Amino acid sequence: MDIVFRGARVVDGTGEPSYVADVGVTDGRIAAVEGGALTGDTVIDADGLVLAPGFIDMHSHSDLQILANPEHLAKVSQGVTTEVLGQDGLSYAPVDDATLAGLRAQLAGWNDDPPGFDWSWRSVAEYLDRLDLGIAVNAAYLLPQGTIRMLVVGWDDRPATPDELDRMREITATGLAEGAMGMSSGLTYTPGMYANTDELVALCEVVGAGGGYYSPHHRSYGAGALEAYAEMVDVSQRSACPLHLAHATMNFPVNAGRAGELLSLLDNAIAEGTDISLDTYPYLPGATYLSALLPSWATEGGPDATIARLSDVDTRERIRRDIEVTGSDGCHGVPVDWSSIEINGVRDPANAHLVGHSVAESASTAGAAPADLYFDTLIAEKLGTSCLMHVGHEDNVRTIMRHPAHTGGSDGLLVGARPHPRAWGTFPRYLARYVRELRVLGLEECVAHLTGRAARRLRLTDRGLVKPGYAADLVLFDPDTIADTATFDEPRTPAAGIPYVLVNGVPVISDGAHTGALAGHSLRNRGA
Repeated sequence: MDIVFRGARVVDGTGEPSYVADVGVTDGRIAAVEGGALTGDTVIDADGLVLAPGFIDMHSHSDLQILANPEHLAKVSQGVTTEVLGQDGLSYAPVDDATLAGLRAQLAGWNDDPPGFDWSWRSVAEYLDRLDLGIAVNAAYLLPQGTIRMLVVGWDDRPATPDELDRMREITATGLAEGAMGMSSGLTYTPGMYANTDELVALCEVVGAGGGYYSPHHRSYGAGALEAYAEMVDVSQRSACPLHLAHATMNFPVNAGRAGELLSLLDNAIAEGTDISLDTYPYLPGATYLSALLPSWATEGGPDATIARLSDVDTRERIRRDIEVTGSDGCHGVPVDWSSIEINGVRDPANAHLVGHSVAESASTAGAAPADLYFDTLIAEKLGTSCLMHVGHEDNVRTIMRHPAHTGGSDGLLVGARPHPRAWGTFPRYLARYVRELRVLGLEECVAHLTGRAARRLRLTDRGLVKPGYAADLVLFDPDTIADTATFDEPRTPAAGIPYVLVNGVPVISDGAHTGALAGHSLRNRGA
């Protein structure tokens, strides 16, 4: 054996009770799980510690940072060994030159736009090949529906023509054949939100036939949330495509205490035979780019057209009314509460004073109306600003994470002065706060949510369990001390209580220290 974990408490990812065993690793695979003493080149004393499958981040925004900073400490330090990229309908493949330029501007608040970065890929296959040059964790990719629409239809708010829809279906089929695991949507983000239900069904027919699943950020997490969820269930049922609901929660004051209504909707669909899963993060605030609050009509035509509208006095007033009075579609149909919108990342150092403060606080300090400070910031930052949205409810978070279709996803942004701590703390927080402290989930059940259940959704037949023959993606942690240390004030701090993390049998965390190993690679769709 290359590595033996001696006397570990094995929590194997199935949800079944834990047991004590030696686990041996050879050539990147789990070679043995036995009650007797195994021998190996390296023997790790795991007495009193839990050995589990590596955690699978079902909703990650590491698309650029995993390449720009491939050692990826944020994820490996919390036990993540696989993450799913291409989320919320917006990512960087497949693209052409013009589409890529627009995406780089639109997504700078999510992913930065690193100077000197090599953007040489254009197809899904080329992006996955780029990942295979060296990354710390395994990565799967979802086709971004908004990017595909941008590539074919552009930024126009209109139905796709029959020829355009055929072209989008062709691109979708090609992306799946090249290795994408499915398709995502961001239906509060332009231009993906311009797609109607029938267009989504037509694309999802291709996704389902190609062995993938559909992961939508649906049209509203605020007013109309249940209707938005119901639309996604309808898309899944009409297209025969499995459904995985991204960061599935009920936010904003209008949805306090309503998680049970969502779960009833899903349970009824599951009882009818619909294949549904979901992911959540164990925090209350959300995070996105600041311009996401704008009404969709104000962003039609792309970033340059958006900035031009923000610079026009009359148009600004129309946008202000939509955001503050009506509730824009970009802000989930809820009139904005500027005290709940906190700027947490800027590109221009001249605007650093805004970081860590709500729009309301900064506007008061500046003696300006909140909407004007918001507009002026977007113009000055060329839309490249990120924010936290303090809109969640603890009872909803706890209720949804108990559901048997639940998996874990960080939804973590890695850039900005003060990113959401979920990028560094999601998985240890589940085990520390919701297992050890609050007992919302049992240890074995929680680990199953974060590993085996997620692997089944991705159709990874050799990952997600501690089982002979499976890939040796493993995390060893202390159930009494594992904890998220990342906070909103200090968001980039590694987890405590995780001494070992293996990716494909290679230690990336060893005796609590980051080894710098780049042992991950792309995980590709194998077809229907």
